[in-house]
This record gives sequence, structure tokens and C-alpha cells, in this order.
Amino acid sequence: MRSMVTRALPLSRRSLLQGLAGLAVTTLVPGGVALANAKNTRLFQTNAEEPLFASAFRKADGSFAFRVMREDGSSVFEAPLPDRGHSAAWHRETAKLVAFARRPGNFAMYVNGMAGDGPVMFTAPEDRHFYGHGVFSQDGKVLYAPENDWVHKRGVLGLYDMTGARPHRIGEMDTGGIGPHDILLSPTCGSLVIANGGIHTRPDRDREKLNIDSMLPSVAFLHPQTGEIRARHELDPSLHQLSLRHMAMDGHGRVWVGGQYQGDKSELPPLIASFTLDGTPRIHEMPQQIKAQLSNYVGSVTASGDGEVIVTSCPRGGKILFWNASSGDYIGAQAVADGCGVAPLDQEFFLISDGSGGLRFAEGTSEYLELTAQVPGTSWDNHLISL
Repeated sequence: MRSMVTRALPLSRRSLLQGLAGLAVTTLVPGGVALANAKNTRLFQTNAEEPLFASAFRKADGSFAFRVMREDGSSVFEAPLPDRGHSAAWHRETAKLVAFARRPGNFAMYVNGMAGDGPVMFTAPEDRHFYGHGVFSQDGKVLYAPENDWVHKRGVLGLYDMTGARPHRIGEMDTGGIGPHDILLSPTCGSLVIANGGIHTRPDRDREKLNIDSMLPSVAFLHPQTGEIRARHELDPSLHQLSLRHMAMDGHGRVWVGGQYQGDKSELPPLIASFTLDGTPRIHEMPQQIKAQLSNYVGSVTASGDGEVIVTSCPRGGKILFWNASSGDYIGAQAVADGCGVAPLDQEFFLISDGSGGLRFAEGTSEYLELTAQVPGTSWDNHLISL
């Protein structure tokens, strides 16, 4: 493991961010949505000095909501959710945001940040449900949302027209597997990349896993216009119970995927792999003593702003792991109890959220870790995204 040197976050940057947060002025529009007092009507004003983040969370009274926030947890926008949320899709140029229900939930919330409108709720068809993730087309006109076609035991991408006031489902694509979970759009190869978790479930059986012995996870590369499966990768058959779930793309065009092992709990399989359209999947190993602490479970996966560091959270083991994207090597780990949401803060720093309302700064190549906020009564959900 490469040596680590503790380095403090520059005080000038911290002071600047705190000053900006203190001076922020908001006005209320009908429905209670806070609009930034700026020259245009964009709901989410993002800039390098005051980055914004978004996460689903549970309140102290047990209700659920979704928040766009500053790095200290203070709210820029907040809306209630009918049940537990999971993650969100964000299109920066058009300021469109869609927050999804946690599987097997069947609701999503759309906010048009450019228009400054209040949230619009929509659902997948009755014989489908969302998996908690989605991605916009490059121009922001189409939303691709992984869905479960449980009747036919297959995964699909629901295609939603996002050009009107309400999302409108216009079709679907086969994902080439069961249980499609996370999705991203690769600028490197121009493909949609889907992590098919391989687990068959039905909403009438809640989150029960119905095919553990025969599950077959995969990562598929699809043409975004035609749905053609350009490539479909599986790991070694000995890893067929490693459900491939969450993804991030590094600065070299490789897609890093975290797994959640469904086999014998006494086994310690590799949990991280990376993929390209045409290449052979690569397994990324970590020290055995670290692996033994993770309960065979990876939560979120993200990349630094420059794509040179990959972060994988392991909330059940209370660890955040860091990886060198160029070499593929494990760099080190930080202890964060129930830390799962991870998002890039800038080129080198990350923001980590946890189930106790904590938000922390971390630096991927050092031992730097700082609790920056503790939001009372809040439990951040699994994923944190940068806006």
C-alpha cells in the first residue's frame, strides 16, 4: 500500500464556503420550493465555490424526503417522498433531476430546475418497478430507467420523454440480464452501461431473492438509440453469486463496478471489477484483512473529479476504500460507520454521507478525513450525487 500523508484542507476554501452559505439568499415560490436569488430562474445554482449535492433521507419522525444541499447539509431544495428513496439522475446542462424510489418502489420525482417548477411525481407501468437509478441522454431529452419485468424474468430500460412538463414513457429496451440496477452513459464508447445484478425478485415477494443458485450477473453495453447489445460481460462462473450493482467511470474509460455477494458468508470473494466495451473484465483485489471486515457488500462507487481515484463504500463493514484508477491498485481505507453515500467534492476531495446524518470530507490519496456536519435526526440514504 502506498504511504499516506495527512494534509489539512485549506482554511481559505473552508472560510469561503462558510461565508457563501451564510450569505445565501432564497425566496419561496408556491409549494415551498426555494429558488436561489440569481440572475436566472435555475432552481439549482451550481458553481465551483459552492458545490451542491443531493440525497434521499429519512427524517426524525420516520418520514422520507429528498434534498439538494450544500456540503454542510443545509438545504437548497427539499421535497417529501411517499416512501424510501434510493438515488437520482441529474442532467447538469438542463438542470433536470429525477429521484427514484428504493427497489421495489414504483415512484419517481421529477424536478425541472431550469424552469423552477415544483416536483412532479410519476410511476413505471403497473407490471414494472424501478431499481432506484437512472441516467439522462446526452441532450437531456430522454431518461433511461432500469426496471423489473418480473412476469418475464428480464430487465428492461424504461425510456421516458423528458421534453414536456411531465415525463412520458415512450418505450423500453432489454438490458440483457435480470435485475438491472445501476446505469451510466459512457462518453468513451457512446454506450449505455448497465449492471445486471442477476437476482430475480417480484414486488409481491418484496425483496426476497428467488434465484440465488442460478443467478447470472453481467455488465451490458447498449446502443442508446437502438438498444442493440454491443457487449455483455460476465465474470468467472465461480463468481456467479456476486451481484453487480453500482458503477462509476474513471478517467481512462473503464467502468468500475461494486458487488454484493449472495453466497456462503464464510467465503471472501473479490468485490470490485472493472469493464470496457471490448476488453476482458478485470478483478481488483484488496488486502485479505480488509476484505474480511466488509460483510461481502459494496454500497456506492464514485470517481474523483479528475477520474484518477475510485471510491467504494462498504457501509456494513464501516469502511470507505480508495483505488488508483491508473494502476487499478488498492490505495487504502478510512473508517466511517454506516458510510455509504460518496460524491466528488472537487478534483481531489470527496463528500461522504452516513446513516446517522454525518457528512465528511475525505481525500483519496491521504489519511485526511473530517466530519464537516452532523444533521440531527437525519439518516442519509445509500447514495449521494454531485450536481
